[in-house]
Amino acid sequence: MKATVRFVSDDLFLGVTPSGHALPIDTDSKRSTAASPVELLLVALGACTATDVASILQKKRQHVTSYIVEITGERRDDYPRRFTAMNVHHILTGRAISAKAVAHAIELSETKYCSVAATLRPQVEIQSSFEIIEEPTETGE
Repeated sequence: MKATVRFVSDDLFLGVTPSGHALPIDTDSKRSTAASPVELLLVALGACTATDVASILQKKRQHVTSYIVEITGERRDDYPRRFTAMNVHHILTGRAISAKAVAHAIELSETKYCSVAATLRPQVEIQSSFEIIEEPTETGE
C-alpha cells in the first residue's frame, strides 16, 4: 500500500490514498479549512470499528436503522502530543436490538477485526461504550 501527501501551500496538503482518493489536509488550526492529520486518526478509528460492528450486527439480523460512532481522544500536553487514550461510543437506533449482540460485535471489532485499533494499541488506551435507542413503532403495526 502506498499513499502520498503533497504540499500545496501555506500548511495545506493534499493526501492521496492507495485507492486514488484525494483529500485535503490542513495543519493550520486557526484556518482549519480541512481535517488535520490528528482529526483523521480519530475518524479512521471510528470508521474502522463502525464497519466491523455494522457488518456483524447485520449478520446477527439486528434491526439497526441509525448508527453513529462518536470518538474522543486525550493527548499529551508535551511534544510529541500523541494520543494517550481514545473513547469510542456507539449509538445505535432500531427495533429490539440485543445489547448482547452489540457488545459481542464491539468486542470482535476490538480484538479481531479493526486494524486501526490494533495499530494504536497498546500505546493508546481505547475504551468502548454503547447505547441503544429503541425506535418507536408506528401505530397500526
